[in-house]
Amino acid sequence: MCSMQRIAVIGSGGAGKSVLARTVGEVLGIPVIHLDAVHWQPGWVEPPDDEWRSTMERLVQGKTWVIDGNYGGTMDLRFAAADTIVFLDLPRRLCLWRVVKRRFQYWGKERPDMAPGCPEKLDMHFLKWIWEYPATRRPGVLSLLEEFSLGRRIYRLRSAREVSSFLASLKEQHVAVR
Repeated sequence: MCSMQRIAVIGSGGAGKSVLARTVGEVLGIPVIHLDAVHWQPGWVEPPDDEWRSTMERLVQGKTWVIDGNYGGTMDLRFAAADTIVFLDLPRRLCLWRVVKRRFQYWGKERPDMAPGCPEKLDMHFLKWIWEYPATRRPGVLSLLEEFSLGRRIYRLRSAREVSSFLASLKEQHVAVR
C-alpha cells in the first residue's frame, strides 16, 4: 500500500473525499490537489470544458499527488495516470448528513478545499445529485474502475469503518517502511 504515488479519490458529495485526500497526503508526504479548488473560479464560475481538460492533463503529469474530486468528464485522465484509486462508495444518507453539517460548519465562509470566492452553498440540485448518485453516477464509476483496474490498486470503501481501517492500515504500513 505504501508504494502509492498517484492517488485518485472519488465519491459522492459528502463522502469525505477532501478529508481522506488530506489525510493520505499527510501520511505519505505527497501533495494534495482538491479539484474543487482548481476547477471553480470566483462566484462559482466554471471554466470551458477544453480549458478544464487541459488543466487536468497538466495536473496528472506530476510525479506524486493525491487528487480528490469527481468531474466525470476528466475522470479517465486521472484513472489513467493513477496507480491507486479510492472510491468512497458510502451510503447516501451519510453523505447527505455530512453535506448539511458542512453547510452549517462553513456558513458564509469558504471551505479550505474550495476555490476563493466560492462560499459554501447548499441547494436542492446538489442534494438531488447526492440522493440520485447511486443510480445515476455509481454505475458509470464502477464501469470506469473496471476499465482501469489492470495495474492499479482499487479500493472501494463502503462505510466509515472501512475508511478508518484503510487509513489505519496505510499509517501502519507507512511507519513500517520508514
